[in-house]
Amino acid sequence: MKGDLRTIGAVLQLSRKIMTKIRQNLFWAFFYNAVGISVAAVGLLSPIIAGAAMSFSSVSVVSNSLSLKRFIAKGN
Repeated sequence: MKGDLRTIGAVLQLSRKIMTKIRQNLFWAFFYNAVGISVAAVGLLSPIIAGAAMSFSSVSVVSNSLSLKRFIAKGN
C-alpha cells in the first residue's frame, strides 16, 4: 500500500479481477462438488478416489487464484 492517490485506478482494476476470480472459483468448486457428491451417492466412487478428487478441487482453486500474481494494471 502506498499513500499515492494515483494508484486508485490500479486498485479498482485489481479488485474487479479478484471478484472475477472469486466467482470463477465458487462456480467450479460447486460444480465439481455437485458432480462428485452425485456420483458418490450412487455408489460409483470409492472413498480413496473421492479424497483425491477433493484434493484436486482445492489445488485447482488455488492454482486459479495464483494467476492474479501476473496482474498488471492497464493505463497507469
